[in-house]
Formats: sequence, structure tokens, C-alpha cells
Amino acid sequence: MTATVAEDGDLGAQSPEEAVAASPRVPVARVYRFELVKLVSQWRIRLLLLACWIVPALFVAAVSRQSTLPVDTLFGRWMHATGWAGALVMLGFAGTWALPLLTAVVAGDVFASEDRLGTWRHLLVAVRSPRRIFAAKALAGLTVILLLVAGLVASSSAGGLVAVGDQPLVGLDGHLLTPADAAGKVLLAWVCVLAPTLALAAIGLLGSVALGRSPMGLLLPALVALAMQLAQMMPLPVAVRLALPGYAFIAWNGLFTSPAQLGPLLIGIVVSLLWAVTATAPAYVLFMRRDFTDVAHDGSGRGAVTAGVLPLVALAAVTVAVVGATTGATGSGIEQDKVQRSAATAFAHLYRLQTAQLNRPAVTEARLKVTASCDKGSVKVAAEGPGNDWRCVVSWHLPGVDAVGTAVYQLDVTPDGRFMADGDGPKEVNGYFLVRTPTGDAPNPLWQFDGNVDLLATSKG
Repeated sequence: MTATVAEDGDLGAQSPEEAVAASPRVPVARVYRFELVKLVSQWRIRLLLLACWIVPALFVAAVSRQSTLPVDTLFGRWMHATGWAGALVMLGFAGTWALPLLTAVVAGDVFASEDRLGTWRHLLVAVRSPRRIFAAKALAGLTVILLLVAGLVASSSAGGLVAVGDQPLVGLDGHLLTPADAAGKVLLAWVCVLAPTLALAAIGLLGSVALGRSPMGLLLPALVALAMQLAQMMPLPVAVRLALPGYAFIAWNGLFTSPAQLGPLLIGIVVSLLWAVTATAPAYVLFMRRDFTDVAHDGSGRGAVTAGVLPLVALAAVTVAVVGATTGATGSGIEQDKVQRSAATAFAHLYRLQTAQLNRPAVTEARLKVTASCDKGSVKVAAEGPGNDWRCVVSWHLPGVDAVGTAVYQLDVTPDGRFMADGDGPKEVNGYFLVRTPTGDAPNPLWQFDGNVDLLATSKG
């Protein structure tokens, strides 16, 4: 008995590293389950899960019933027409605010919580492998984030479908998507934003490891996301814009044109995944090098800057060079020919929709021969770049009619390529009046509409 007590006492006096070497290791799956239970048992995580699975449905259903819609939000003007628009409105909100905050709460605290509680020694002795602890915590955090995103998708879709119904969706170029096609593209759009979400989660892991119990580790993903949003609002060169993972949060809108604008979306996904790997690697290195016997450990200080920030800065610089060289993209990517083609295409599709709603004889886009002439209000101002001073004159031909129809639009083009066209006459074409639709009265589809300029498309000389 005395010998046994002495042996136990010696084991208790061992450092965590000695205990790791002397004991068998716990399987990763078991550690993962343990870490997942720890996360889900936290009241704030449970509250977030509950909110993500309930609140979007209530929000979408309530907004869809209102007379005033969020027309400034992409697809917001169609929330009366189809339930799928609500899921896309929620996606826009999630990419801007919800997902950065959710990743900050989950990934930004997954390691720092052990520092605050002082439980690293106990955890290391129990698991006996720092590598498995890192893997289990990262996977547990990723699982919770995926559950939160799944809740946002399911809840917002259900709320829209219950409130409005499974109706066709008008795409960003005015073409009509069948309910099945709309459902598939809505789901695909949500899947695409998982890539930038993973990038923010990796940055959260890096902050949680590098900054320890400091609250800056918790705020890091949200601050990085905010900085990227501000960058996307600036008139940056298109190569710089695409080199930031934040662009993938808005590049999904290219799925809702025909043909789909996949170039910027694919680049955004690849860039986001590269950021995720580049941020996770230094987090792992810092975690493996830390001294777990130091209960006063409070981050890696300047080492975090060298190991964490510099690789991301280098990656951004390399990505800008690669995107610029491979795509040939220069300037803002918003050029006169692109704006004219986008405006003409959207008008042609929506003219067909208006014709059907007014019970007029059907006409195809090919027979309409729609063209657009756009400038920025003066020949002295170069017709390129974002701004709310774009003016387009759209022309079309009706079969059997000699006269050419014309309509004027004022365009507000944002730096990311999205534009909103506001009808400026004639009133009987693009003025405000109500038309009868299967879901009730709705504004004239040619009055105001959204569109998207492909930043990588080649202008036709």
C-alpha cells in the first residue's frame, strides 16, 4: 500500500508533458465528443442555437406580410412573390453580421475558455495529447458553427415558404427560376458562404490561441469581417477585392444570373479556403509550442503577430498578384459595356414578365432586341466605376410595330457590381403601378429592379 501511494504521489508530481509520455492517449473521437458536449452545455451556445433555428422563420414570415419590403436588400423586393426570397435576404444579413458574430462567439472562445478557467493542465493529463486536443476543439467548434448555419438556412426557408409559398423566383438578371431551381440555388448559395465562414472561424481559433484570455481573441473574427466589409464598400481594384475572403459572402449572387457568374464566386471560395488553412496552421504551431505549466499564460505576444498576421498578409499579397495575372482584371471591373449588357438583359427578361402579368401577347427576348446606352450623366465623365450617377436609355422593338420603344433608368452601381435601376419614364412602361400576380397585387416589375455586373467579364470592344 505504501509503495502504491508513493507511486501515485510521483504520478501526481509529474508535469503534464511527463504524464503525456507515460500514459496511453485518448482517441480523437472521444475527445471530440467531450469538447462538443462542453460547448453545447454553455448557455450562450444553447441560446444561439435556439435563436438560429427559430428567429429567422419569425423574421421572414413577419416581413413577408408587411406592405413595405426591404428593397435595399438583395431580393428583398421579391419577398411578397416567393418564399425563397426570404432565405436570400437572411443570407445577405448573415454574411454581413450574423456569421461573423457567431464565429466569434464559438471559435474565438474555444481555446480561451480553458485559459480563463485554468483547466489546461487537467485537460492535458486527461487527454494526453496536445495534438488531439487541438483537433477535437477545432472540430467541435466547426460542428457548432455548422449547426448554427443549418438553423439559419432551414428556419429562413421555412418561414418564407409558410408565409408566401413555393413560387418562382426572379433572378438578378430578370429571368424566372422555377421553384425547384430556386430551391437548389438557394441551398447552393448558403453552402458557398461556408467557405468564408471557415476562414473567419480559423481566424477565431488563431485569436483564441494567440491572445489567450484577452477579449480581443473573442472579437478578432468580427473585427476582421468588419474590416473586409468596409474594404468591399471602397472602390478597390477588382483583383484586391477578390483576394479578400469577405467577397465570398456576396459573390453568391452570381448564381442567380443566366448564365451564372461563377468566376468571382469560385475565386472567392478558393481564397477563403486558403485563408482558413493559413490561419489554422499558425494557430496549431502556437498551441503546440505553448507552456501549459504556466498558469499565468496570457497569449503569445509578438510571436502571435509573426506567426499569425504575417502569413495572412503575405497570402493576400500573393493572391492579388495571382488573380490579377490570371484574370487580366484591371480597375474596378465596372465598365460601360458591362453595365449596358446587364441592364439590357434584365430589362428584356422583366419586360416578358410584365407582359404576362398584364395579359398582353407573349414576346421573346430575341424578338425584343433590347439594347441599352449608358453613361454617367456627362461625356466629360468616364463611363466606368461605381456611383449613383449612371443613366441608361433602354431601347426595344415590338413585333409588328415600327416605332422603337425607349425607357430611361437611373442606376446606382455599388463597388461590388450590384446595381439598382430606378425607372425614370415613360410612366406606362417603368413608372409605379400595380399589376396582378398569382400572389396578389405587386409593383410593376420594370419600375425598379436589381442587377449584377460581372466584374471579371470581358468587355466587348
